[in-house]
Amino acid sequence: LNEHSDAEEVKNTIEENHDRNCLNIPGDITNEDFCKKAIDKVLDEYGRIDILVNNAAIHFESKSLDDITTPHLIKTFETNVYSIFWLSKYAVPYMKRGGSIINSASVVAYRGSSHLMDYAATKGAIVAFTKSLASNLVDKGIRVNGVAPGPIWTPLIVSSFEHEKAAKHGTQVPMKRAGEPVEV
Repeated sequence: LNEHSDAEEVKNTIEENHDRNCLNIPGDITNEDFCKKAIDKVLDEYGRIDILVNNAAIHFESKSLDDITTPHLIKTFETNVYSIFWLSKYAVPYMKRGGSIINSASVVAYRGSSHLMDYAATKGAIVAFTKSLASNLVDKGIRVNGVAPGPIWTPLIVSSFEHEKAAKHGTQVPMKRAGEPVEV
């Protein structure tokens, strides 16, 4: 929504270092119409969809269930779950045998999180959707997988955690550090 300069930097890196064309499509994935238009733009540019990676997420820290407001709950599900459903729904008709959908869940889908309850619930929903969609598309030869990383150093961390907590992000895992996006 508001990371145009970062998106442009990624686009330039891809195009300059990997001899590939990159299409940035800014918009709001919590809006079904935008999700359909984004898929249409990809089809207009490339004529097909081989791989769909659903990786957007948002979370709001909450110390108790009472702290989770309805607007935050709705926004978390719209961003983390609805967008995956809509983007997959509009991409699948254009995917051929050998196509792939990769959904980003999280380790919290399996272990929960006392301070990210709504986020953990969305990640659990993503795991269930991924398994269900995989079963549904297997006969069409479209592979659906999920990844469930632990702590990863992304802009989401610094934008949603207090500085002190962000500075310690990932130190509790066996490697004693958060993973980098490229490692996922």
